[in-house]
Amino acid sequence: MWPMQAVPSLFIAYSSLGGRGVFTAAPIAEGTLIETCPVLVLPGAEKTFLDQSKLHDYYFIWGHDDEFCALILGFGSLYNHAFSPNAWYQADYENHILDIYALKPIAAGEEITINYSGEPDGRMELWFEDLNGLA
Repeated sequence: MWPMQAVPSLFIAYSSLGGRGVFTAAPIAEGTLIETCPVLVLPGAEKTFLDQSKLHDYYFIWGHDDEFCALILGFGSLYNHAFSPNAWYQADYENHILDIYALKPIAAGEEITINYSGEPDGRMELWFEDLNGLA
């Protein structure tokens, strides 16, 4: 068993980046573990069904060889994308968790963003629509 944790100041609010986003009501220091998200792992074959549903923009490809797909619980699937994010994620495939860390100091009231390209400064093609062209 592992402790699930999240910075207590997290909240969901309207975001111009994607409708809803994760924000903080208090400053978060660089390197802070923001959240440990439980992960619901699904067989890779179910990706076809997810692609045809509203979950298309919310699931992750999962596993050492990208053989699974996963729904990230907690606030996990609501962090919006940015090519210059203020947070990053670390997958733990064995324990089915995704940790979100502060990449730099995050101010109170600021939206927490991650780069869905996999690397904090990566620029691979996105599989979802960038609503405002801000990525």
